[in-house]
Amino acid sequence: MAAYLVVEAKVQDAQAYEIYKKLAQTAIAAYGGRYLVRGGPVETIEGDWTPPERLVIVEFDSVEAAKQFYDSPEYRAARLARENAASMNMLVVGGV
Repeated sequence: MAAYLVVEAKVQDAQAYEIYKKLAQTAIAAYGGRYLVRGGPVETIEGDWTPPERLVIVEFDSVEAAKQFYDSPEYRAARLARENAASMNMLVVGGV
């Protein structure tokens, strides 16, 4: 069953975030992930939801594959690069 990594990012250092993005993109590809949404405009159309500054959605083959990506050495390096560049909220959800 497909799974989706949903990420809300708040960027503090755009230049450093670019380094993170390159490392993350490489790690995502290495673990079979595919970007579905990558920072486009977000608009609330119902309710009191506050749109995130940056929203990213990545599809993986399974929740397990998404967790393997997250725990991988490649993504650990990306997270280190992101340390002072951005704060993130991240979740994984199984698809239908």
